[in-house]
Amino acid sequence: MLRSAGCNYRSDSHSSLGGFLAAAYWIFTCLAVRSLDHESNKVIQALRSGDLPRARTLVGHLVGRDTKDLCEADVTRAVFETVAENMSDAIVAPLFYLAISGVPGMVTYKAVNTLDSMVGYKNDRYIRFGWAAARLDDIANYIPARVTAGLIVLCAALLRLRWRSAIRAIFRDAHLQPSPNAGYPEAALAGALGVQLGGRNYYFGKPVQKPLLGDRLEALEWRRFS
Repeated sequence: MLRSAGCNYRSDSHSSLGGFLAAAYWIFTCLAVRSLDHESNKVIQALRSGDLPRARTLVGHLVGRDTKDLCEADVTRAVFETVAENMSDAIVAPLFYLAISGVPGMVTYKAVNTLDSMVGYKNDRYIRFGWAAARLDDIANYIPARVTAGLIVLCAALLRLRWRSAIRAIFRDAHLQPSPNAGYPEAALAGALGVQLGGRNYYFGKPVQKPLLGDRLEALEWRRFS
């Protein structure tokens, strides 16, 4: 009897360890904290070295807009906008779903978000499938995007940045964006830093004018933040 109980104990221990390692693996793969910082800094490093063509290429890996003709200011804007949006998509949202529904919820969210990134574009090829993926992603990110905006305001207050401006930008500008979610963290970041985000982008060669976020109290220059 004792021997059998010991075997069961060891089996349960191995099972628990295996479950813990599997959960740790999925949590690690679903979060992009380090990669977001690393990839955005690679763009800034290229700008620092004066290599604008390389900066355009690198930022093209992070955003969906056309980047081959971007000036330095537009490359910088693209970096700030994608960092703000991906704070929600790649960090806060996965942790949000991990908290409310565990690893399965986190993995499911990541699958939805990845599908949107792959086919959630408004073109003839993916118009039906892409539309569904984009709408599902909008629903999944509705709460996390607003939580992210609140966290940016909190961090701005702790760092003695323009947290009041961040709140003002959220309530005034965030809902003006075509995306129901992306405008919230972007507006919060713009207000906190005293810069202006948004404006004209090109997608598949076609210009898209997006509403401006925040007030241009200071120039948006990468040198201020590197």
